[in-house]
Amino acid sequence: MVLQTALKSFQRSSDELPHIITSNLEHDSVRIVLEKFVQDGLAEVTFVPASLTSGRVEVDTVTAAVKPNTCLVSIMMANNETGVIQPIEDISRAVKALNHGPRQILMHTDAAQCIGKIPVRVPDLAVDYLTVVGHKFYGPRIGALYVRKPGSKTPLLPIFYGGGQERNFRSGTENTPMIAGLGMAAHLVCENLPRYQNMMKESRDQMEYMLRKLVTNSSNPGLGISINGKYASSQRLPNTLNFAFVGANSAKTLGRSVLEKVSDLQAGVGAACHSGSGVRASPVLLASGVPEEAARNAIRLSFGREEISVKDIQSIAERLCNAAESLQQVSE
Repeated sequence: MVLQTALKSFQRSSDELPHIITSNLEHDSVRIVLEKFVQDGLAEVTFVPASLTSGRVEVDTVTAAVKPNTCLVSIMMANNETGVIQPIEDISRAVKALNHGPRQILMHTDAAQCIGKIPVRVPDLAVDYLTVVGHKFYGPRIGALYVRKPGSKTPLLPIFYGGGQERNFRSGTENTPMIAGLGMAAHLVCENLPRYQNMMKESRDQMEYMLRKLVTNSSNPGLGISINGKYASSQRLPNTLNFAFVGANSAKTLGRSVLEKVSDLQAGVGAACHSGSGVRASPVLLASGVPEEAARNAIRLSFGREEISVKDIQSIAERLCNAAESLQQVSE
């Protein structure tokens, strides 16, 4: 809806081809739509690269891509594979500083990964649009879109027409139970976020420590571990741990192969919605500066807000390491 609005709003006031800026880290829900715009000749799109040393989209890289016909900047608030948090407030304010005259550059962020994990304060972020996804914070599978003063300060054009629901922005009978569920999930986050954050971070950090310790003490000296997306100059979401078993015979410790040996562990090897996409190295990890070997072998663990015992964490870590060791032994 945001992408279509930016496109159509610009077309109403100009004969130029609209220009949209995004990053090479984005979810397919943004990336593929924008690639389709380009394919159909509807827009020009710049995919700015993330820094290979921070995993972040840096402010100067975004502002350097701005053109006279730029109508929208869309950067995710945190990456779904690495957990790296993007400098959205800084990007938004830098982009807004370039706005002069009647034509404005709109700012959108996809906050799907952040709500329920870190504070998300729209006034601080200075964005025009912010995407909310309920099931990412224990709500129902329904989404919401924050719009700063819709229809007056910020354009919002419908993609569905008919009954005129939601002030004509989105026609169709509202799903009242899911809307109520989303509201309650958001309420619980507001009431309990510090506790949720601490719980997820403690579990994630304990797992990372345990995996490192087990690999260091492994009977296989060729086994190593890479923590993907952990940079000195960046912050990560507290629930995300992306790692890979690397070293000698690393071709045998593909993330998928390791997880097949720990079949009752629910984990992923890339974006959660692409769990069946094969053994190709994640383009997002490669774009974040993760080496090919580690990107190909990546495993992503996401931790919930309920307490996980140290015993359970140790058991999972041991089984993952044992799986990696056994796979390497098979190859010898």
